[in-house]
Amino acid sequence: MEQKKLIVVLTIVVSISGLSQGMLLPLIAYIFEREHVPSHINGLHATSLYIGVFAASLFLEGLLRTFGYRTLIVCGGLLVFLSLVLFPVFNSMTVWFILRLIVGIGDNTLHFSTQSWLTEIIPKHKLGKTMAVYGLSFSLGFMLGPLLAKLVEYHAALPFLVSAGMTLCAFLLTFNLKNSFPPSDERAISFSSTLNNFGTVIKVSWIAFIFPLIFGLLESTLNSNFPVFALKNQLTLSDITLILPAFSLGSILFQVPIGGLTDKYKRSHVMAVLTLLGGLTFISADLFIGSSWMMIMIFFLAGVFVGSLYSLGVSYMADITPSHLMPAGNLMCGMAFSAGSITGPIIGGMMIHYSGNQYYFVLVGLLILMTSAATFLFIKKTSQGIAS
Repeated sequence: MEQKKLIVVLTIVVSISGLSQGMLLPLIAYIFEREHVPSHINGLHATSLYIGVFAASLFLEGLLRTFGYRTLIVCGGLLVFLSLVLFPVFNSMTVWFILRLIVGIGDNTLHFSTQSWLTEIIPKHKLGKTMAVYGLSFSLGFMLGPLLAKLVEYHAALPFLVSAGMTLCAFLLTFNLKNSFPPSDERAISFSSTLNNFGTVIKVSWIAFIFPLIFGLLESTLNSNFPVFALKNQLTLSDITLILPAFSLGSILFQVPIGGLTDKYKRSHVMAVLTLLGGLTFISADLFIGSSWMMIMIFFLAGVFVGSLYSLGVSYMADITPSHLMPAGNLMCGMAFSAGSITGPIIGGMMIHYSGNQYYFVLVGLLILMTSAATFLFIKKTSQGIAS
């Protein structure tokens, strides 16, 4: 019973975390566009969230062992709550950059703590299902976030305050949980020793890291740059709040079936085909930018094809990486995702700015097609190596 309560509380916490992230990116992009902030500056500003995520990952393990799971969750929730409350107080791009960075630190603190806590207490034979529900909760929150951003039409502060209130309620639930610490008899993996393995794991598994890299880039640019591109092409905020969640919906509905498909057939072959279809889908979006309903359909299909790239990339990494290099491989997946998330808004913003609000989806599609081509080449090279 106690374990069930813990799982429910942690699932609620991560869903609200997804909601705040899904709301913040398109909301600030919309506000900046309304104030005529250049697209490339808008995109650059969005990277602060992911810089915070990346920075937090460097010191969270030590803090977790010192203060415990619940304490870190409360601290992460408090950082997010205070930042959201302060957004309406300050009308400064510099302050908002700092606040978004703090939100990134807080969100990563929440994710790291909840995920680590769950993987410790859940039996191995139930871990896959539990973590699938955990991931689904975040995706649902992230999908609903853009709908919350629409509240800005009623009052500029409303989406920030509603999100802050939900964050406060979520992390207050954790006070009903007993604090717990990682097992003291397990020696933590040294970051320095993992760092020494990076060169080896990149040589062996480089292809697998492209998928979380592209997914991070895709997720961040869609939520940060697409609202700007859409507004410049006569779509409304109401259209955007329907189009963006369609991508998450496609991902959510087909994530488990596609995962099963990659278990049944060769994972690399399925992923190569999925990225091929996803790239072509995004390129076709440039033909229908004026139709909100066509864009909803295209985003849904894109979510089906490439919405699971991160989890598939991690699974593929596990397939081709030697067991003694798995810690370095897992860390590289996370770092690749963060790197993609940081560069996505910059590349997307520059494309919109310098192309005269054109070819945004062509750029996104080509990047995904390059991933598909690299995967097909890797498959061919690997097959030739086995044959020889």
